[in-house]
Amino acid sequence: MIKPNQTVVVLDFGGQYKELIARRLRECKVHSQILAGSTPIEKLKEIAPIGIILTGGPHSVYEESSPHTTPELFELGIPVLGICYGMQLMAYTLGGEVKSCKVSEYGTIATTLDEDSPLFEGLDRATVSLMSHTDYVAKMPKGFKALAHTGDCPVAAMENAERKLYAVQFHPEVERTVKGTKLLNNFLYNVCGAKGDYNMDDFIKNEIERIREQVGDHQVVLGLSGGVDSSVCAAILEKAIPNQLTCIFVDTGLMRKNEGDEVEAAFAGKNLNFVRVNAEARFLAKLAGVTEPERKRKIIGEEFVRVFEEESSKFAGSFLAQGTIYPDVVESGLTTGAVIKSHHNVGGLPKETKFIGLVEPLRSLFKDEVRELGRKLGLDPKLVNRQPFPGPGLAVRCIGALTKERLDILRDADAIYREELEKADLHYSQYFAILTDMRTVGVMGDGRTYNYVLGLRAVKTSDFMTAEYAHIPYDVLDRVSSRIVNEVKGVSRVVYDITGKPPATIEWE
Repeated sequence: MIKPNQTVVVLDFGGQYKELIARRLRECKVHSQILAGSTPIEKLKEIAPIGIILTGGPHSVYEESSPHTTPELFELGIPVLGICYGMQLMAYTLGGEVKSCKVSEYGTIATTLDEDSPLFEGLDRATVSLMSHTDYVAKMPKGFKALAHTGDCPVAAMENAERKLYAVQFHPEVERTVKGTKLLNNFLYNVCGAKGDYNMDDFIKNEIERIREQVGDHQVVLGLSGGVDSSVCAAILEKAIPNQLTCIFVDTGLMRKNEGDEVEAAFAGKNLNFVRVNAEARFLAKLAGVTEPERKRKIIGEEFVRVFEEESSKFAGSFLAQGTIYPDVVESGLTTGAVIKSHHNVGGLPKETKFIGLVEPLRSLFKDEVRELGRKLGLDPKLVNRQPFPGPGLAVRCIGALTKERLDILRDADAIYREELEKADLHYSQYFAILTDMRTVGVMGDGRTYNYVLGLRAVKTSDFMTAEYAHIPYDVLDRVSSRIVNEVKGVSRVVYDITGKPPATIEWE
């Protein structure tokens, strides 16, 4: 029998941190679900959450066009925590007053916690929080009291303990708020009465039961890319329905050095059918002479679909499995209605398909949870901890026209770079090599060379929305550069990218 988890609903009012809030709740061992701020009250009653969190947002609550909610939300008897705009929305809806700030607050701000509260257990009275607001609660609703203040914000937190309504003007979900996760944990356990019943072991048991109920005796086909999501998807399917899964691995010829062989080796000996399609020549032919990165992406995406369709047509009457994860669903607007970016693997089966259904075991998980699941299932650490890799592969790390020769140069240089960082025990969020289309004069031995410039990139980030370049020790960079120019034919100069995000992106194309 599938065991239901206690759930906290995160109602989205346009906040950029909604996914981060939901992730933090899961780190506290409580299941979270993101829904649109306009979700009907009846839907919330059906879900029966133990708590509700109202997110921030870019609007002013007193403007008619801004998102609002009904007073009934606060009459459900369910604890509510408002964050930033969510606090202003709570105050405004319940008869308080929200005004434009005389002095807006942005960044980390000294914050004083004035009153005892279930939210503040274990927090220091004098603390620091991340503020991002141009409006403030000028008058609290009846029955509320102020809990905290800053130099420019007289009500930085408020509560009506009797009704279990709480609100903070700052963002507890971000790292820059000191002990912010502790505050969220306090809301969950001190206010909502959470049991902490959400964990990966139970997820595995429940998901295996769901897969078996859905699939029955049918076969399942999965497009396996070798990335974390598809690999973990394959692992849990193989555990749930041994010998009913076919993994189609399309080797585009655009992967890193030895990566195709590593993917095949990782799934050798498993209770599944592994089909490797060596399509390198096919992809390179389609990409011949193409230099514009968006055109490369489109060609690769279209050709991948064609190859997969050709191979999967042999398995008509099967289920299709996809490694869709929760951020894909949220960003595609299926939970909140607001599309951040569309994902090809979200939205169900195409109208014309030979598959009889869609299986998405990871649809409710965040990326860090997917990695944890992979470790629990015993996947090769190389796959679970795989560096982020663009869908088009090396095609967008090889600037200019693609040839096998140029891709092999990049593969060899990238392998040396990654090997030396691993030897030096340096762990960064993402690191890779880029082969530019620029050539420069060099000298090797007594001869003149005119070979490629190779770029190196390494960044540190917690969310990939912003990033700073990694300060790799000079001696490591020296070893990397020396090895590449000596061991990789075709490279005569190595440069290191010291640009953060913003203004740059992490990838070059």
